[in-house]
Amino acid sequence: MHRRPRLEDVAAEAGVSTASVSLVLRDVPGPSARTRERVLAAAERLGYRADRAASLLARRRTRLLGVPVLLRDAFRTELAEEVQIAADARGYAVALSAITPVSDEPRVVEALLDMRCEAVLLLAPELPPADLAALGTRAPVVVVARHVAPEGFDVVRVADEAGVGESVDHLVGLGHQRIVHVDGGEAAMAADRRAGFLAAVRRHGLDGRVLRGGYVEAAGAAAARALLEDPELPTAVVAANDRCAIGLLDVFLRAGVRVPQDVSVIGYDDGELARLSHIDLTTVRQEAAEQARRAVAAAVERLEGTRTDPVEVVLKPHLVVRGTTAPPRAAG
Repeated sequence: MHRRPRLEDVAAEAGVSTASVSLVLRDVPGPSARTRERVLAAAERLGYRADRAASLLARRRTRLLGVPVLLRDAFRTELAEEVQIAADARGYAVALSAITPVSDEPRVVEALLDMRCEAVLLLAPELPPADLAALGTRAPVVVVARHVAPEGFDVVRVADEAGVGESVDHLVGLGHQRIVHVDGGEAAMAADRRAGFLAAVRRHGLDGRVLRGGYVEAAGAAAARALLEDPELPTAVVAANDRCAIGLLDVFLRAGVRVPQDVSVIGYDDGELARLSHIDLTTVRQEAAEQARRAVAAAVERLEGTRTDPVEVVLKPHLVVRGTTAPPRAAG
C-alpha cells in the first residue's frame, strides 16, 4: 500500500463498519471483545495510525501552530516572523518557543504539543529523519529549509545545490578560478550546498577546494585564519551561510585583506545582517516569505482535511549581488 492506510481500510480488513473501527480506536464502549481484537489486529497489520488532523475536526479547535525557533540564528528568526504573518492571513495563531542550551528542540516540541498546538513547523531542524517521522504520527509536521525525504511529514525548502551553483557561476563570470567553499560541517543543509559547489566547479573545469566550517561566525573566522596561513589566498570564498561569511569578513578586515578587491565573499540566506550597508553581502536569498507561506499552507491543508499524503515543495533560490564580489585581483 503506497498511501497512508485510512479508517475505511481497517474496516475492510477487519470486516466491520467504519463506525465500529472508530469506537475501538477511540476506546469507546460498545463493540464486543472479539470485534476489538479484530480491529486492533487489522490496524497493526496495515500500519494504521490515527489521523490527528481528522480528529481535530471533531472537537474544539485551537487553530494554533507551534514553531520552535533558535533566536540567535537570524535566518530562522526571520522565517519565524514570516510564518506568523502567513498564519495570520489564514486565521491561525502561532506559538513560538525558543530553543536554548537547556531546552533543546525535542523538549520545545513537547512543550508546544502540551499547549495543544495542532501542528508543528520545524525551521531547519537538526532532528534525525526517524525522529521527524515519529513526530509526524502525533501531529501534522512541516519541515522548513531542510532537504529530507517527506516520510510522514511535509517538507518546504529551496534547492540549495542550485543556489550555491549560481554563486559559483557568478564568480566564474567575473573571472575567478581559485574559489574555496567554507562548508557547514555536519549541519543538516551542508551536504547539499557542498555538493552544489563541487558540481559547479567541475562544470567550469576548476579544482574547487572545500574547507571545514560551520553555520556560525566563529566557524567563518576560523576558516579565514586558516586561509591566511596559506602561501596564497584564494580569489573568492563561498561561505556556508551569512553568519559564516560575516566571520570571514571580520578576520579579513582585521588582517588588512580587502573585500572584494583582494577576496570576493558570498554568503547564503540573505538575512537582515547581509543587507546592512556596511556589510553589503552578496548572498543567496532563501525566499523566507515564500517558504513560510507554503509551510503554513501545508499545515492548514492537513488540519482542514484537504490532503493526507505528504508533500515536498522545492523553491528556487536567487543570488543577490551586492558589494562583496568583484573581478579577481591582478596576478602578482
